[in-house]
Amino acid sequence: MTPLEKFIGLYTIMRREIVRVLRIWTQTLLPPAITTSLYFVIFGHVIGRRIGDMGGYTYIQFIAPGLIMMSIITSSYASSVSSFFSSKFQRNIEEMLVSPMPNYVILLGFMMGGVVRGLLVGFIVAIIALFFTHLQVYSVTSIILVALLSAMIFSLAGVINAVFARKFDDIALVPTFILTPLTYLGGVFYSITLLPPVWRVLSLGNPIVYIVGAFRYGFLGVLSSHLWVSYMMMALFVVVLYGLAIYLLRNSIGLRE
Repeated sequence: MTPLEKFIGLYTIMRREIVRVLRIWTQTLLPPAITTSLYFVIFGHVIGRRIGDMGGYTYIQFIAPGLIMMSIITSSYASSVSSFFSSKFQRNIEEMLVSPMPNYVILLGFMMGGVVRGLLVGFIVAIIALFFTHLQVYSVTSIILVALLSAMIFSLAGVINAVFARKFDDIALVPTFILTPLTYLGGVFYSITLLPPVWRVLSLGNPIVYIVGAFRYGFLGVLSSHLWVSYMMMALFVVVLYGLAIYLLRNSIGLRE
C-alpha cells in the first residue's frame, strides 16, 4: 500500500469510531458526565467539607484532576474494547486482517478512536468541574501529555482485552476486577503521602498512581512522585502494550477460529 492508501485506511477507521461515539452520545458521553457530577456533589460538597484542606487546596480542588483523569481512563478503555470486540464478533476484523492494510494501521485506527473518546469525555468533565470549583492550570504541557499518553495506554489495553474476550461478558472482567480497583486506589480521592509507610510503598506499584499524580501536577503543581518517572512509565506502557497488540494481530491470536 502507498502512504496515501494507508492514510485513507487509518482515516476511515478513525472516522467510523468517532462517528459511532457521537451517534450514540447518550451511551458514550452522557453517563460519564452524570457519574462525575455525582462524585463532585457527594465527595466535593458533602464529604469534602468535613475533610477540609488538602495541601493548601480545598478537597474538591484536589480531587477534580483525579476525576477528570478517571473519566479519560475508563472512557478510552471502554471505547476500544467494545468497538474492537464488536468487529471481532461480527467478523469485520477478519476482513481487515486479510486486506492489504498493515496491522499497525488497523491498531492505530482503533487506538485513536479510543483516544478521541477519552479526551472528549475528559474535556466534558473538566467543563462540569468548573461549576463546582475553580480549576487552575500550572502546566499545560503536563496536562496535555499525560491525558494523551493515558488515553493511548488504556485504548491499547482495551484492544488487547477484546482480542482475548470470547463473549460480551468477558470485556467487563478487566474493568471490574482490575481497572476499577486500581483507579480507586490510585490517588484519585487522596494523596498517597497521607498513607502509612507500608501502604505508601505498595501504592507505588500501582501505575495509575503515577498517571493521576502527573495529571494533578499539571493543574495544582503538587507532586506525589517524580514527574519524569511518571512520564517514562507511561511511555513504556504505550510501547509495551502497542508491541503486544501488534503481535496478537499479526498472529491472529484469538481472532480466527
